[in-house]
Amino acid sequence: MPVHLKDCVLTDCFFRYPLAPEHPYPAQQLSCYTAVLHFLKNAQDYGVDPKRIVLAGDSSGGTLVASTAQQLLMTKDLPQPQAHILIYPYLQCLDLNLPSYQQNQSIPLLVKKNAVRFATVYLSGTDAGVNEIMANAHVPQELMTKYQKWISAEHIPEEFKGRGYVPFVPGPFSEDLFQKYKTVFDPIFSPLLAEDAVIQQFPETFLLTCEYDIFRDDGLLYKKRLEDNGVPVTWLHLKDGFHAIALLIDMGSFQFPGVSLQED
Repeated sequence: MPVHLKDCVLTDCFFRYPLAPEHPYPAQQLSCYTAVLHFLKNAQDYGVDPKRIVLAGDSSGGTLVASTAQQLLMTKDLPQPQAHILIYPYLQCLDLNLPSYQQNQSIPLLVKKNAVRFATVYLSGTDAGVNEIMANAHVPQELMTKYQKWISAEHIPEEFKGRGYVPFVPGPFSEDLFQKYKTVFDPIFSPLLAEDAVIQQFPETFLLTCEYDIFRDDGLLYKKRLEDNGVPVTWLHLKDGFHAIALLIDMGSFQFPGVSLQED
């Protein structure tokens, strides 16, 4: 049965969690999980039906929704969220040269180099190896081959390659970078790497992607994984959208038509 969001409570996973580099990963993820777990356990104390809770987040908040959902599956004594809302989420760090990463690498509000720098500081407190990671030098060939079934330009519809895409040849592999950043291959960090048995248990999902966003293809690949595993997906793609466009809602002349969505 479809979830009617007007009957649910949205729990936004983009709140004031502890920030890097003072608090490196996984402090942020653990903070979100702890907050959601507390809310689920005590929902009735807040006047909320625990069976009508939806997890929602945008950008890194969307990532945290997907990762928190994996952990919640282990709490069988609690009701599970009824739906997920993911707004242009980051979902993998295996292939940073998918079509959208190539096409949108220099498009604001999130350029590729800054995104990779944020990730390295998030994990290690430094921005060591940014240029090499941008060339996928942190990924051993065996992992790239293992996950091609889920993360590959071959799974991106041709209509999204029209603005240009060149099959990418990775730079020389760096064992040092792999060891330093191997956390990125944990499904909690990169939710696209979660096994089918996990994804099959996820609830109905609303997913928004933007054409001019490096993370567009993360969203497209996640949509495919959900659908392949029988999870109902409502997908909205903003053809004129870019990363963080939702921040401009109600900003007057700065608001873009793509986010002027009115409730029926």
